[in-house]
Amino acid sequence: MVRRTAGWMAVLWLGVALPAAAQHRDADRPTVKVDGVVYAQYGYLFADAADDYNAFDLTRAYVNVRGDLGHGLTSRVTSDVYRVADGSLDLRLKYAFATWRPVAGGLGVTAGLMQTPWVDFEESMWGYRMQGRIALDRNGYLTSSDLGLGVDGSWNRDAVSVQAGVFNGEGYDDLEGDRRKDAAARASVRLIETDDPSRTGGVRLSALGHYGAPTGGGVRSRAAGMLSWKSKLATLAAEYAVTGDREDNPEDGGAPDLETINGRLVTAFGVLRIPGSRVALVGRVDVVDPNTDLAGDRATRYIGGVSYAVTPHLRVLADVDHVEYEAAAPTPAAEAAATQGLLQLEILW
Repeated sequence: MVRRTAGWMAVLWLGVALPAAAQHRDADRPTVKVDGVVYAQYGYLFADAADDYNAFDLTRAYVNVRGDLGHGLTSRVTSDVYRVADGSLDLRLKYAFATWRPVAGGLGVTAGLMQTPWVDFEESMWGYRMQGRIALDRNGYLTSSDLGLGVDGSWNRDAVSVQAGVFNGEGYDDLEGDRRKDAAARASVRLIETDDPSRTGGVRLSALGHYGAPTGGGVRSRAAGMLSWKSKLATLAAEYAVTGDREDNPEDGGAPDLETINGRLVTAFGVLRIPGSRVALVGRVDVVDPNTDLAGDRATRYIGGVSYAVTPHLRVLADVDHVEYEAAAPTPAAEAAATQGLLQLEILW
């Protein structure tokens, strides 16, 4: 009888202890969320009269795995499917970093393959990454991700936000070639509140400073300032940037630059969201002068279109993308692609 009672007590204990132990193990596991975004398009080249080129394309597909590790630690891993030079699709790592933020909403420290200070911020302001990269990224002056160590923080409900870091400088799609590093920092101050409480909302003054050197030595400097106004109705922004580049020992074996090449970039964009509808009008102008001491190398890009939010997870953008060159187009391919008609999709999941 004693044995039978002891046996039932053991079964009862196991019935209570094992689920509790399993629950404890589950509590120790990180909370993981998976999401992603896909950019697809149909494009038609108006200037390519000979071939009448048009094509469907998958321009980007990102898969994000975000983890809450507890004790203020979070992580993110993002894979990037993209089109390569031979026309095939390839897979690479875009982000792989961990952030420690001991106080929720306070200062955080991030290490790994991480977002750089400016590109993600301006893309959030513009809101139409589906159309293409921002001007500083599209023209090779900045990269959206790099290996490094950084800090970021915001105060007073995003009235002031900062991000700074030290990076390899070669971007997420290239190896570090030597010991040289780049330092970059962004600060954004909300001057006037609007009905948009996000980190890019309100009337804002934002600035970027970036300084480093390419592999082999030289200069890689960028400075940018942006004045913006963003509300639930509209977004307006104007940006001015200056660049400096010199390669003392180019990786491709070419001749070194004898002097620093100074460039200038001016961009302005606007979004008008039609009240009571899912329609928005978008426009953008990018003026890029890669060498202010050289005549005839300036290019101006005009973007205009209409977007429609089919659902909160699917947007369609019909737009025209036109580039005017101060002199002749740099290549026949650039001339053929000078005017594009695009139907673009953004799918969030």
